[in-house]
Amino acid sequence: MKIVIISDTHLPKRAKGLPARLTAELKDADLIIHAGDWQTIDVFHELHTYGKVEGVFGNVDDEEIKKHFPEKRIIELNGFKIGVTHGHGKGKTTEKRAILAFTEDEVDCIIFGHSHIPLKKYQNGLLLFNPGSPTDKRRQKMYSFGILQIGDTIEADHIFFSNKGVTNE
Repeated sequence: MKIVIISDTHLPKRAKGLPARLTAELKDADLIIHAGDWQTIDVFHELHTYGKVEGVFGNVDDEEIKKHFPEKRIIELNGFKIGVTHGHGKGKTTEKRAILAFTEDEVDCIIFGHSHIPLKKYQNGLLLFNPGSPTDKRRQKMYSFGILQIGDTIEADHIFFSNKGVTNE
């Protein structure tokens, strides 16, 4: 099972559309997970043309997005529990806020965004994954998103790219 993980698209503020590098991976995704800061519901509608989309809202998202998506969610895939949250809030780091969001839950992986900083690490057997941003790299060298492969295990990798050019489809 191939899952494309994105966050912090901030469209159309930070880009005219989804980058070509991202849309190439969306074409054969089994699921798309967005970890918040969509900016507009149009992002959901565009992603939905590629397949099933799950997600959460972020701190810049409006009421329309909040009607469609919760602040946190747990998605069960092939027996694994994937926690998804944006990670915004006050105090602590984004990573620590994401972990705290699921302290009462048993999850195998936590996906979060907000910082625009790609992260993949294991903490006490828990996979923590921030895909970065495919449209707003801030102080990062490259734009990024993630791919989770779920079978008997969960494998996570970042896709890094330097050109956020939009697909001409």
